[in-house]
Amino acid sequence: MAEKPALKPKAAIGPAVRAVGGHILAEARVAISDPERSSEAAVHEFRRTMKQWRALMRLLAPFIPDAARWRHEARDHARSLASARDGAAALNAFEGLITKGNLVLSARSNETIRGRLEALRASEEKSGLTPELRDAILAWLDLASGAVEMWPLDPFDFSAIAAQLTISYRNARRHVPDDWSAASGEDLHILRQRVVALRYQMELVEPLWPRFGRMWTDEAERLRGRLGQCQDIEVLKRLTEPRQLLAHWRSRLTPACAERSAALAQRAARIAHRLFAEKPKAFRSRLETLWEQAR
Repeated sequence: MAEKPALKPKAAIGPAVRAVGGHILAEARVAISDPERSSEAAVHEFRRTMKQWRALMRLLAPFIPDAARWRHEARDHARSLASARDGAAALNAFEGLITKGNLVLSARSNETIRGRLEALRASEEKSGLTPELRDAILAWLDLASGAVEMWPLDPFDFSAIAAQLTISYRNARRHVPDDWSAASGEDLHILRQRVVALRYQMELVEPLWPRFGRMWTDEAERLRGRLGQCQDIEVLKRLTEPRQLLAHWRSRLTPACAERSAALAQRAARIAHRLFAEKPKAFRSRLETLWEQAR
């Protein structure tokens, strides 16, 4: 497998950044074109690559034309497939409640709920990535790939990258709740968005300090995972609302969801405390020092 593109001190920055953008779009194309992938797997992988692309567009916003446009269009394409994962997210959350002992139901209720969620997931797979949507996305990927080749990034100074990474770090850090027990599902969702963007942006500079860089992105991935599980629970909770799929079990599922969310939030808080312990100025200073030392 070819090495994943990233910034390297002894290589020009502009071509490296363009290579990163091209690599993301190539992965997105494979995700929705591979006939061996299930619709659910294709949607999941495509949405992941679009998060990478949007994170890159945020990082490069001051330096390339139409960065906001490319970010918004990627968001719209990802959202066009968002409902195709609701069933899978809710099923994951339900299985988590059972596995962790937050929810004890009769075998019949377990079977009925699981069956309804699996049916929802199956129906979403059929209607998610339609041929029309796939063709529209592929056409957009062609346009985006052409734009990458024209990005005016030569010459490009690392201090500009460090400044943008610091902005992302500060934004994520500001969204870490002071009181995690009082944080709403929306609060945690916004924090997760900021962490996801920063986590993908940090992959750009991981080669500067491989051991620490990998540790940092791994911690960010763990935080993202905990917050993602909280989001799955929010999807499950929506299905218990009146006239929804699981409304009959609302009185049993709601307190179980709250208990599981609280436990996940506590774990997320411990990770966030470690991940964002450094002040933004110190974070930027570390990046620039590592770059200079590596050169």
